[in-house]
Amino acid sequence: MEVRSENVQVRCDKLPAPVIPRTRLQVWFIRVCSSIVLWTCLVQLAAVGELWHPHLLAGITNRMTQVAQLRAEQVQSPPPFLPARKYKSNGYLRVSCNGGLNQMRAAICDMVTVARLLNLTLVVPELDKMSFWADPSNFEDIFDVRHFINSLRDEVRIIKRVPKRFNRKHGLIPLEMPPVSWSNEKYYLQQILPLFGKYKVLHFNKTDARLANNGIPPDLQKLRCRVNFQALKFTPQIETLGYKLVRMLQEKGPFVALHLRYEMDMLAFSGCTHGCTKEEAEDLKRMRYAYPWWREKEIVSEARRSQGLCPLTPEEIALVLQALGFGKDTQIYIAAGEIYGSERRLVALRAAFPWIVKKEMLLAPEELQQFHNHSSQMAALDFMVSVASSTFIPTYDGNMAKVVEGHRRYLGFKKTILLDRKRLVDLLDMHRNRTLSWTEFVVAVRLAHEKRMGQPMWRKVIIDKPKEEDYFYANPQECLCEGTNCDDLRGPGNSSRIR
Repeated sequence: MEVRSENVQVRCDKLPAPVIPRTRLQVWFIRVCSSIVLWTCLVQLAAVGELWHPHLLAGITNRMTQVAQLRAEQVQSPPPFLPARKYKSNGYLRVSCNGGLNQMRAAICDMVTVARLLNLTLVVPELDKMSFWADPSNFEDIFDVRHFINSLRDEVRIIKRVPKRFNRKHGLIPLEMPPVSWSNEKYYLQQILPLFGKYKVLHFNKTDARLANNGIPPDLQKLRCRVNFQALKFTPQIETLGYKLVRMLQEKGPFVALHLRYEMDMLAFSGCTHGCTKEEAEDLKRMRYAYPWWREKEIVSEARRSQGLCPLTPEEIALVLQALGFGKDTQIYIAAGEIYGSERRLVALRAAFPWIVKKEMLLAPEELQQFHNHSSQMAALDFMVSVASSTFIPTYDGNMAKVVEGHRRYLGFKKTILLDRKRLVDLLDMHRNRTLSWTEFVVAVRLAHEKRMGQPMWRKVIIDKPKEEDYFYANPQECLCEGTNCDDLRGPGNSSRIR
């Protein structure tokens, strides 16, 4: 070997070739070429996959998108709170909500609106602990109280408790009263507001349906929506578990949330015993008499059923779902408490739809432990799943069914099948006594529900009969068409005539 200088060629066949360092340009060129090759391979694989399984990649993409959207909802940073509204408060309003979770939810929205109308300071609402469910939960156990207060501070001042100088220890006794049901702004301005001149604190001890569905100024109607859809946010514990349930269901594809209201309290309250044994009917009757605030006592079950005033039984809903076109592979989440008769009453429904699940089947016992004996918190989980479902089907038009229906309308008129129970019981009975074939039954059921899928429509108004008109929270039309022509959305076949 002979080396003369750094520039002299090295003559030795056995030495390894020198390592020539790559320039930045070479590295960049290699990376660009590699990326092109990689993307070309991916495109080719996608094309081949589409030829072999045209729906496979679309299904995977849809599921990934659903999961991504769900996670985005969880991590999306909330908008900054608006500055607090400055006003002279006319007094303090305490409210005790009555009923189940969704009845109380609507009442909270109404009471915020009343406080705004009368320039009052609202005390964080008290929740019902004396109802059938005997749930000891406070407001902050179900809703994010800090978010509730801060998100509405530009509208109304909300505090956690009445100042000490206004409590009973200082000799001040608040006026307790239930406001008149279905009242408009005139009632509150003329009859309630003057009371604050004498009583600095008013306590509304009943809040269900105390604000009219209709005839309320648009800005107040929109405030009801804002409270419902934005301010009433569940606690992080409830939301975390609720999103987990939704994610587990969506990962397996579209799913139906079935609000199967075949529960002991509903059957006892409504007097509906169709499909029950004589012993069960007697148990339900005894339960109805045990609660003095359940006013109707003597009820003829079959007469109530023929009027469409009973929840459908599990056996009936199995036939209805099949007639509506849901197949055996449909994933169904039962959003309800304990079904009366337990698993025995679900045999027919499970035979028709094997993919039936409940929260108790999807979550570990320790995950639900924190919610035991807290029915409203359990109901909050079902509420979240029902709102997020591909299709929502209530078997009875109670408070949860109505509030979920309105929430789904607000989210873009998501499919909600509103069963015509009065028509259905006639069809079911005719099919059972063989005067209506299965094919005829299917056609009749589908025709009856063509315009009952949660499409946009006007809220029905019945003068002097507020209990019979459409519920505001089931169809808050004033809040659904910002920037859009509602008449175009509704179309000629979807509008309900306002009387």
